[in-house]
Amino acid sequence: MLLPAKLKHRKQPRPKVKGTAQKGNLVSFGKFALKALESSWISSRQIEAARRALTRYIKRGGQVWIRIYPDKPITTHAAETPMGGGKGALDHFVSATKKGKIIFELDGVDKATAQEALRLAAHKLPIKTKFISEE
Repeated sequence: MLLPAKLKHRKQPRPKVKGTAQKGNLVSFGKFALKALESSWISSRQIEAARRALTRYIKRGGQVWIRIYPDKPITTHAAETPMGGGKGALDHFVSATKKGKIIFELDGVDKATAQEALRLAAHKLPIKTKFISEE
C-alpha cells in the first residue's frame, strides 16, 4: 500500500474536499485514463485494490501511472472511548481527491483492454469515474 515515508505532523486536521481539480485534470503520461466525477477521500487500500485489479487484467502488459497519493493521515478513537480523551491514534492515509482529477493512466494496450481494465479498477473506488481516451 502507498503511505508516506515520514510526516512533519503526525496528526493533521481532516481535509475538506471542495471545488474541482485545477491541477492533474489532463491526461499527461498515457493514452487512456480514469477521471473522478465526484470529490471524496480515497484510502490507500482502495487505491491498491484498484491498481491490483488493473494490472491483473492487463496481465502486466503496458504501463500504469497512479496520479493520486494518500498523504493525509486519518485518526480514530478506540470503540466506546469517552469524550475528552484527546485526538485518536493514526489509523490510515487518504488522498483528498477533487472532482475532475485523473486517478489512473494507462498506455501500451489497445482501447478495449484499457476500457475493461479501468472499469474493473473503478469498481474498487468509492466514487463515480469516467473513462477518457486520448485518441
